[in-house]
This record gives sequence, C-alpha cells and structure tokens, in this order.
Amino acid sequence: MFLIGWIVDLKRLVTGKMGKHIFTEKVIEVIRAIPKGKVCSYGKVAALAGNSRAARQVVRILHTCSQKEGLPWHRVVNREGLISLKPGQGYERQRELLEREGVDFGLDKRIDLEIYLWMPESVICLNE
Repeated sequence: MFLIGWIVDLKRLVTGKMGKHIFTEKVIEVIRAIPKGKVCSYGKVAALAGNSRAARQVVRILHTCSQKEGLPWHRVVNREGLISLKPGQGYERQRELLEREGVDFGLDKRIDLEIYLWMPESVICLNE
C-alpha cells in the first residue's frame, strides 16, 4: 500500500494539470507566447521552459503537439536562424507562414536573429 501511494505522489511531481509532463506543458506555454513576426530557437524555448539542454525535446514536443494544441510551430527555428525542415518536408510552408508575419530571410536563407529573435521582457510566469 505504501508503494502505491509513493508512485501516485511521484506521478504528481512530473505531470501537470493536463496530464502531460510539466516540462511539456511549459514548452507549450512558451511557444504560445512567441508573438507574430518573431522567432525563437529550440534551445531558447527549452531554456525558458526550464531546461536549457532539452532542445531536442522541444523538437519532439513540436512534432507531437503542434496540431492538436494549435501551436505557432513555424516560429521556432534553429540557433543559426535557419529553418530546420528540409525542402519538400515543410520548409516551404514554414517560410511562407513566417514571411506572412513579416519575417525577412537573407540571401543565405537565414533569419536575422538580432532583429527577429523573441526574448520576453520578463521571465514568463508558467503554471506549476
């Protein structure tokens, strides 16, 4: 009986209100906060959500949750200001969505992060 109670308490520590892992919920909140016309890197999203070493986890969350959560997935790019998707596998769609929001691309297909990188003015208060 004690072991069952311990497992339930442990589950509460790692899952949030929606039954998802707390980090996943925080990543979703951060991505939702990226305003139109701005971008954020996978690593920066991870850091804002509480784990600066989890950029690949952000990729997984975007892949699995973007559609069902209605996330602005197109606003997340790599740390070099490049779209990570390959041509024919979503690159064109992501670029189109960003350009509609006023994000410009250089001749080298990069987004100037000094202009378009979103940095919150204050730390985002994420639900615990």
